[in-house]
Amino acid sequence: MEQQRRDFLDRLLETPSPSGFEVEGQRVWVDDVEEFADEVRTDAYGNAVAVYEGGDPEVALTGHADEIGFIVRRIDDDGFVHLGRIGGSDASVSRGQHITIHTADGPVEGVIGQSAIHLRDRDDDEVDEIWKQRADVGAEDGEHARELVEVGDPITFASGVRDLEGTRVSARGLDNRIGTWAAAEGLRRAVEADVNATVYAVSTVQEELGKRGAQMVGFDLAPDAAIAVDVTHATDYTSAKEEPATKKEADVELGGGPVIARGSSNHPELVRAVRDAADGAELPVQLQATGISTGTDADAFYTSRGGIPSLNVGVPNRYMHTPVEVIDTDDLVATADLLGAFAERASEYDGFAVEI
Repeated sequence: MEQQRRDFLDRLLETPSPSGFEVEGQRVWVDDVEEFADEVRTDAYGNAVAVYEGGDPEVALTGHADEIGFIVRRIDDDGFVHLGRIGGSDASVSRGQHITIHTADGPVEGVIGQSAIHLRDRDDDEVDEIWKQRADVGAEDGEHARELVEVGDPITFASGVRDLEGTRVSARGLDNRIGTWAAAEGLRRAVEADVNATVYAVSTVQEELGKRGAQMVGFDLAPDAAIAVDVTHATDYTSAKEEPATKKEADVELGGGPVIARGSSNHPELVRAVRDAADGAELPVQLQATGISTGTDADAFYTSRGGIPSLNVGVPNRYMHTPVEVIDTDDLVATADLLGAFAERASEYDGFAVEI
């Protein structure tokens, strides 16, 4: 990955963007795409759209800006912060973690406490639900804590970006700043190729709360086709190869290329068009079956207005919804290349409707 593009990725990953509080992360994205888009606009909830005006058809390349996290639910008189969920936070990985509470006056550091192993009943090591877990910000008492944080302040893990061996990277929030990175990079490739189509790069909000931003954007834009880039489960590590994961997921590996989903909201003609673009550009892809739903913004786009042909393209991701998600940046670059290749060929299609 080119250093300039890696710097952009790192800025996205290092900027907190919990669902409902995406403004700072969206500013990073907007600052980047403003350098090459014809227009960049945002809506009332912070969805961001960058546009390249190239004629018909109109295609949208999308990712969601928000990450899972926690929220300050209450502050007790002893000065401990009681947690609530933002999105699908995993109670099994939160204990013993450093966190940052994002307040109006700036970040407040804390930890989610875990009783020492010496003090616990070794026969009762069940994981407490999030609402039973407490954050310690070092406050002397409740009055002190309430001077530091407020009910409703968002919280993220304090983990950063780490390079692993080769082209693999670990960070929190890879789900799904990598999707917004790919959308921006797909647009940049379309601009550089001067494609004969109008291309939107979209960074949506509140996907983790039920694909809310995509519902707003899909209604507003109503493009001829939408490709939603999100993470998908890599199943190439030991515990993922065991049941029940093998009953639910496809064989997906890091370094194997982007994953094209088939079935449910994934429009068959759009699937074919993107697979053809991959073949033409000699890009490796993997396939994934989605018989019911994708669980991504594609599920919201395809039911917007009168129905938008939509597709979910996944970037393989290990350890989803933990502070140590892992991807291969080669897969991410290939995803952006795939979006650019599709944009170049989009004008070859007279719409994407199925023939009856």
